[in-house]
Amino acid sequence: MNAPLPLKISRQAAAQAYDSVARISNEVAGKLAARLAAETQGEVLFSPADRGRYATDASIYQVMPVGVFVPRTADDVKAALDICRDMQVPIVPRGGGTSQCGQTVGTGLVIDYAKHVRSILAVNPETRTAEVEPGIVLDHLNAALKKHGLWYPVDVSTSAQATLGGMAGNNSCGSRSIAYGNMVHNVLGAKVWTSSGDLLDLGAYGSSSGKARALGNHVRALAEELHPAIKKRWPKVMRRVGGYNLDIFDPQSERPYTADGSVNLAHLLIGSEGTLALTRSLTLQLSELPKAKVLGVVNFPTFYRAMDAAQHIVKIGEGSLTAVELVDRTMIDLSLQNPAFAPTIRTALIGEPAAILLVEFSGASKAELLPKLKRLGELMGDLLLPGSVVEMTEDAPQKNLWEVRKAGLNIMMSLKGDGKPVSFIEDCAVPLVHLAAYTDALTEVFRKYGSKGTWYAHASVGTLHVRPILDMRREGAPKMRAIAEEASELVRKFKGAYSGEHGDGLCRGEWIKWQFGPEINQAFAAIKQHMDPAGLLCPGRMINPPKMDDTRLMRFPPGYKVIPLKTALDWRAWDVQNDPVTELTSASGSGGDPANGFAKAVEMCNNNGHCRKFDAGTMCPSYRATRDEKHLTRGRANTLRLALSGQLPGLKAEDSLASEAVHEALDLCVGCKGCKRDCPTGVDMAKMKVEFLHHYKAKHGYTLKDKLVSRLPEYAALASRFAPLLNLRDRIPGLAALSEKVTGFSARRSLPKWRRKTFFNTPPACATREEVLAAAKPVVLFIDTFNGYFESENALAALQVLQAAGYTTHIATKKKPDGQALCCGRTYLAGGMVQEAKLKAAELVSALLPFADKGIAIVGLEPSCLLTLRDEMLVMGLGEAAQTISRHALMLEEFLAREAAAGQLEALKAKLKPAAAPILLHGHCHQKAFGAVSPIMDVLRLIPGAKPELIESSCCGMAGSFGYEASHYEVSMQMAELSLLPAVRKQPGAIVVADGTSCRHQIRDGAQREAIHVAVLLARQLQG
Repeated sequence: MNAPLPLKISRQAAAQAYDSVARISNEVAGKLAARLAAETQGEVLFSPADRGRYATDASIYQVMPVGVFVPRTADDVKAALDICRDMQVPIVPRGGGTSQCGQTVGTGLVIDYAKHVRSILAVNPETRTAEVEPGIVLDHLNAALKKHGLWYPVDVSTSAQATLGGMAGNNSCGSRSIAYGNMVHNVLGAKVWTSSGDLLDLGAYGSSSGKARALGNHVRALAEELHPAIKKRWPKVMRRVGGYNLDIFDPQSERPYTADGSVNLAHLLIGSEGTLALTRSLTLQLSELPKAKVLGVVNFPTFYRAMDAAQHIVKIGEGSLTAVELVDRTMIDLSLQNPAFAPTIRTALIGEPAAILLVEFSGASKAELLPKLKRLGELMGDLLLPGSVVEMTEDAPQKNLWEVRKAGLNIMMSLKGDGKPVSFIEDCAVPLVHLAAYTDALTEVFRKYGSKGTWYAHASVGTLHVRPILDMRREGAPKMRAIAEEASELVRKFKGAYSGEHGDGLCRGEWIKWQFGPEINQAFAAIKQHMDPAGLLCPGRMINPPKMDDTRLMRFPPGYKVIPLKTALDWRAWDVQNDPVTELTSASGSGGDPANGFAKAVEMCNNNGHCRKFDAGTMCPSYRATRDEKHLTRGRANTLRLALSGQLPGLKAEDSLASEAVHEALDLCVGCKGCKRDCPTGVDMAKMKVEFLHHYKAKHGYTLKDKLVSRLPEYAALASRFAPLLNLRDRIPGLAALSEKVTGFSARRSLPKWRRKTFFNTPPACATREEVLAAAKPVVLFIDTFNGYFESENALAALQVLQAAGYTTHIATKKKPDGQALCCGRTYLAGGMVQEAKLKAAELVSALLPFADKGIAIVGLEPSCLLTLRDEMLVMGLGEAAQTISRHALMLEEFLAREAAAGQLEALKAKLKPAAAPILLHGHCHQKAFGAVSPIMDVLRLIPGAKPELIESSCCGMAGSFGYEASHYEVSMQMAELSLLPAVRKQPGAIVVADGTSCRHQIRDGAQREAIHVAVLLARQLQG
């Protein structure tokens, strides 16, 4: 096979780009890549892996593009357009790639706006307007507008990922459209390039001129000619986003496009899905941020009654009602199974409702909104549902519940097995008076085809997202067709719109003609011809679309096969099938995955793009630093899926997982486990990287650096004897540079300091095994390699604190001493040495099981080590013993917080001195993944006067050995500078607490501050 193509083609390599690309693709691709590299400043991505990563979006479709272009400026977009027009190569514009209907996939050149073309060009607070580039993400725009008391109110659930250009392309709506309208109601102007290269400034038709005026005249003539057909066929609901907005000259929506009835030509582009023009900028109408909100959560005993109540709820509020959102029983149950969402969803429930409606009121003050909640309760009483409303008046609980609702789609996609909720009829909108009857009838359709729908979304405007569960590998496509045809008849019966929010794309494009009729459909074609005579922009969308069930365009086409794989970890929990009606899954290992569950775990990624976020949470630190799709959880999952299904050329099929393309994608994965917690579909890329490294290293071998890191627990005792000699590396000029050449550890990074006297070779007095097993207040302390050899003061402090609290404390040791300490296997896992990790874990299980069997807590200090007992150790084939230990394994602060809540720490609390300085806390990534950060805050508050502040940070960038490596030093520091280091520098007098040894090292290197373990702080606060 040919050698892999470089991932990025630089301008310097433009001369060789043609040969490289043409060899691996075709002549047209080669010429296109060469011209883009020579004539633009953008990134040119034409490798099979890059193309594969952009071949999918959040839909069921996959179409391989000829290449990917990431422009650095708007001028690059225009240059790419000119090149593609010259070469007759189609263009597919793309924002966040979160489209659910296949709008952002195609065979042409994908242009990814999101990385660079994302500036806010102007904001005018007086007129409440903003001009933005299309690649800016909605949440980023709103964060910038907040200081002006403004926001852009089209609040889609993907607001942390969705770009304004993509939202304009789809005519996005959002949860609060009942109050603010759709995207089309909030766009004032658009500067766009037609495929001919003309830059049009589209705005008010009355003041337009030149080619913009000619476009308006053309559309106006079509609308006047088709007035009878428009009157007859056009859906009269606000949530109609199918086709083009031909009715700007003949308004049909229940909400006018403009407040004064004028015509704005920019509205023609809204909802056109990139088929008419490429956007340079958008002018947006902003709104005042609501000063106060209250939320009433109505619990319903049946789904039907929830749907029937919506038409009555929307009539109350006197203009203050801003949302009525549905969460059905399926989503409630899935939320309860997700540790990130379960505590929040419980606050909204009364008993076990079949559905809940989130009813929001907004206004100038909470005082004026409280009567609205009372009126809601009275209405429910009138509807024979007294006492069914949970009132939420505080901001934090409301925000948390809205986050769960926003994640609804992705929560639904967390169903294991080949059957998944499939998007193709989910955006049908019907008048509210028919909503209950429509949902009831559609449920019967699902039952007819052996499926079940999961419902959520916008009850206020008659748009309920519903996805029947189908197996798209087998009989999914014909069932999809049959259900779509019956659903369309229901939409027609209830006078609704077939496409009500997420657009047309590949799954609803063919229904445009059905919805509007042949005359209007021909007018749409005339608009397309006028604006894109060359047919370059997203061909096969809107006009002459393919069949929705064309399996050749799908992610799992005919002939899709997974390469057999013998896995190192146990992935059988993912190797299951599910019942589409009951949603019950089969036994582990029964799903028929040739990769023993690994492929099915990878395929849980549905490309929703939730990992493309920059706000609270950990996921995904390498993407935050690079903004590269390759270094995103979604990009990595796509790369693994392509490899496991033989879609990446290079090595033999059986070795595809060990390819360089996969290595490049996973190289910057820091194993933070942010995705384990934050990914709504449960993609655990950290664990997947361990599996990948096992196969990659088996093929390519281990470097000296790999061995030094992985086998640290084996040689640490011996190395500590030579501590003064080893520590010379950071003291004698030139040695660090020499060691970098030999070991690969960065000369710009100091290394942990070795010590002759360690916790292990000078153990303090503590309880024996027998004493702790017989004690009234027992605890077992597991000291890891890092705290035992490098930072013994942490281990000593933990022991001191536990003993001061009255606990009989035993230090865990091997049953048969061999000169080495107990080890969880974490360092071996980080290098892909899974078999060695299993041996270490087995020793640990043997040593700890007697205590776990007695229910004694096993307490650890290093998050990555202790939490291995609750994660990877469970998939190493160690049986029920590992499960037993995991149930009793706790971080020190988790144990102390639990005991404090039970009233067991009064003696310790009495010994603690008041805090002498502010306290800043940086949570280790694994603590965040396992919900173990809040207990640290609880424990710190035991200190009199302490008001700890949590740093909202992603990964510190060290991630074990990652930040020490010369090849990763730069990106490691970029991760740290995103939020952690600036926050530490901002408070020079604060005590910085960080439980992770590498986190502390990063803070010391990057901010020249000494961070301490929570155990050390508690020990310092002990009196006497």
